Amino acid sequence: MCGIGGVVAASKINQKEIASQLDLINSVQHHRGPDGKGTWVSPDQMVGLAHTRLSIIDLDHGSQPMKDSSFTITFNGEIYNYIELRSELGIENFKTTSDTEVILKAYQKWGEDCPKYLRGMFAFAIWDEKRKKLFFARDRFGIKPFYYFIENNKFYFASEIKTLLKFKNNISMNHQGLTDYFTFQFCIGDKTLFNDIYQLKPAHCGYIDRDFNMTINKYWEVEYNFDLDHTEQYFIQELNNYFYDSTNKHLRSDVEVGSYISGGIDSSLIATLMRKNRPNVNLKGFIGKFSEDQLFDESQYARLVAEKNNIELFELNITEDDFLENIHDIIYYLDQPTAGPGTFPQYMVSSLVKKHLKVVLGGQGGDEIFGGYTRYLIAYFEQCIKGAIEGTLYDGNYIVSYESIIPNLKSLRTYKPLLQKLFSEGLFEERDKRYFRLINRAVGFQKYLNPDVFKPEETFSEFQDIFWGHNVGTESYFDSMTHFDFKTLLPALLHVEDRVSMANNIESRVPFLDHPLVELAASIPPMIKFKNGELKRLLNISFNNILPDEIVNRKDKMGFPVPLQKWISKEGKTNEFVMDTFKSQKAKNRIYINEKFDIESLIKSESTFGRNIWGLLSLELWQQQFIDR
Repeated sequence: MCGIGGVVAASKINQKEIASQLDLINSVQHHRGPDGKGTWVSPDQMVGLAHTRLSIIDLDHGSQPMKDSSFTITFNGEIYNYIELRSELGIENFKTTSDTEVILKAYQKWGEDCPKYLRGMFAFAIWDEKRKKLFFARDRFGIKPFYYFIENNKFYFASEIKTLLKFKNNISMNHQGLTDYFTFQFCIGDKTLFNDIYQLKPAHCGYIDRDFNMTINKYWEVEYNFDLDHTEQYFIQELNNYFYDSTNKHLRSDVEVGSYISGGIDSSLIATLMRKNRPNVNLKGFIGKFSEDQLFDESQYARLVAEKNNIELFELNITEDDFLENIHDIIYYLDQPTAGPGTFPQYMVSSLVKKHLKVVLGGQGGDEIFGGYTRYLIAYFEQCIKGAIEGTLYDGNYIVSYESIIPNLKSLRTYKPLLQKLFSEGLFEERDKRYFRLINRAVGFQKYLNPDVFKPEETFSEFQDIFWGHNVGTESYFDSMTHFDFKTLLPALLHVEDRVSMANNIESRVPFLDHPLVELAASIPPMIKFKNGELKRLLNISFNNILPDEIVNRKDKMGFPVPLQKWISKEGKTNEFVMDTFKSQKAKNRIYINEKFDIESLIKSESTFGRNIWGLLSLELWQQQFIDR
């Protein structure tokens, strides 16, 4: 786990200048790799690579940039099948036991197809001296970041946007990225919130030469080709095998590995399988909680899992003061505001992990792959009503019936305000429009936005392209919804996970996101995955024999709830902080806010778990740090 960066120029760069640029890249990204740093400059001084290292595998010989023959690499991530690839590529050809050298050898053998052979999380760049090209790639799910821009006849890339800003003449906001943010609280596609700075999309790789001819290709796609030949029991056994294997490979490390335990099924499953894979090792688990209110404290469930698996559990009580003391740092490390207020406690728990170890496993991906979000049930409930009225309830192969979904509707008890709002407009529209309404976060404050800046038409068009993707088909509403979240929300959550872990000098691994496991899940027919409208049904029944009943039967898991609204709505430090932030002259004059904006009204209208204020507050603090300066 590291920080990478570099430059490719059209002409020779002054030796002092290129050395200074590479040192600056490493300086800005030092938190990503405090164990070591290195730079490499091509003999003609037209290419430079930089690297900061967090030592996890081959502690003594894995330094980077690493050179082999005419190829030089800077790499961030972990390749979990590096042992198997070493054997396939010929162990006698290796000088180290690092996974970095495996990528170099894989590129030499398979060229630009090499990412297809890698299991893991990665972002890397290889300077190919023979072809005079920089080859770069990013993992299938977007676990590790890769940003780039071209300016003044130079191509710059880095792990973090803040690094690239050091080399950019003009820093400004991307208005379409801003519309994405207001709609989803993240950008989609290759956009960022900064003009002319792009992210390499997950599962993509490419080349750029010194004339800045760039080619970017997709090397992997998840295909929803349903396996109708096997029974539910077959898939249960396969999931057990794949999960065990993925967790085992994610535990490969030359340093100690622990696990987050949040109290939900995803992290509980990973912690349990970690113990099964390492039966005789002392293991550590970590959870954050807000003990001031039981609504925001799920530690009782984490203790059940820890006790059952003999894992030493470390608990962190997070406070209002922690929020005020760390929010500016969090915005800085994020590079751009992304996702919800759970970012804050994630950062705090990462700081707890840092005190004990360098590598931690987490449960990211379970909701998007196996259907854990309550909105899937809400959307299907509406389709059931529509089908019952129109007499089409049993048409098609992948429909959840009205009768079977009824027992699970109790999960919607706390979502009645959302249902009222959703059903008040556009009831029974086409599926894409209904799901877009369900996830559109701009609804809560759209009246405050400047229509000249907030233009959702293009964002909706991009949404449709993903929702109706050729790899998904049109029969399964469930897979269309989970696929959109898998392609957009999941990378945003992984963005947060990467930044908060790296800010605390730790490596976060995600065993759910092993591509053989994801491909298996995509092949499971939705009538098995989402039978009777039961969320995460297949996970629950596949692992109910190794998880506590209290975890399997939970209906109230909320992610990582934060009492932000509780703090803001009362007199005190957080309220003063928010009011002062929005009442500054610069905040009042933001181009995306109209004259109707009233922070007091927004605070009063915010629900207990609302995200409107968080979204606007994060954006304003980001403006102050990155745009105003």
